[in-house]
Amino acid sequence: MSRTESAKKELTIFQRLARFCQNFFKENMGILIALFVICIALSFLSDVFLTQKNIMNVLRQMSTNLYLACGMTMVIILGGIDLSVGSIIAFSGVVTVGLIARNGMPIAAAVLAGIFIGVVVGAFNGMVIAKTTIPPFIVTLATMNIARGAAYIYTGGQPIRVMSDEFNFIGSGYVGDVPTPVIYLAIIVFASFLIMNQTKFGRHIYAVGGNTQAAKFSGINTARVKFYVHTFSGLMAGITGVVLASRMFSGQPTSGDGAEMDAIAAVVLGGTSMSGGSGKIGGTVIGGFVIAVLNNGLNLMNVNSFWQYVVKGAVILIAVYVDYIKKLRSRI
Repeated sequence: MSRTESAKKELTIFQRLARFCQNFFKENMGILIALFVICIALSFLSDVFLTQKNIMNVLRQMSTNLYLACGMTMVIILGGIDLSVGSIIAFSGVVTVGLIARNGMPIAAAVLAGIFIGVVVGAFNGMVIAKTTIPPFIVTLATMNIARGAAYIYTGGQPIRVMSDEFNFIGSGYVGDVPTPVIYLAIIVFASFLIMNQTKFGRHIYAVGGNTQAAKFSGINTARVKFYVHTFSGLMAGITGVVLASRMFSGQPTSGDGAEMDAIAAVVLGGTSMSGGSGKIGGTVIGGFVIAVLNNGLNLMNVNSFWQYVVKGAVILIAVYVDYIKKLRSRI
């Protein structure tokens, strides 16, 4: 390849990157401005907010929510919802820790077992949703209760503690100055982005979410798409359960309580339509930042945790209302 051809290729890559950045900022301008305003306000309200330690803490807290949100983005684009992820977190976490602390299982095998539980529950959700006309809300509501109950039964309602530096490194360690959960997040976001934007399967998710009947008539196996999307969501919940158990040095049957709401909030804030067919992983990442910054800022200002639920609920409602207004304008 000549220098001229190489320069042209480099220019093309640069142009593609510039176009991607331009489209990204254009599509997410509203939420980016909101994030910027929140960060500026919190930097004045708290001297701690912009410190390196707090920023790393925000990134660590945001990571587990965004693992879930990546799977939830696909589910919501598909036109569904997954309420079971919070309970899967608890179930996979307690089983992982229990296998290590009670049964002496090697850490790698226990971690894989915990993640596998998430995959199994997600696959069950996907199978029922794909093969029946039962709404995803009902199916995942049922498995939410089943998985949470299983976590309580397995632990007897008590936390299971584990004292292993190797296991604790998974959720509490650092690689250089970067927390390990943030490294996993980069890998998961990149993989999710590739699935949604560079694969046939990603295009099928948008097609099924936009119009299931039309997708079926065009030859797409809609049942398979639904099955794999919910399985992926279960996988993300299983990974989250293991990371959180490691970070807390224990398996907690109450872990993940309300986690599905934070994930849904990140997805909706990122511009994904609750009616399906549209949404971006990049927008979800920004939505996750907003939720994490809000949580962190409210904690730094010593706002009562009860009021934090009110604030997050209001944020979700506002985001859904904005999506509703956009749809009305697009029809005019």
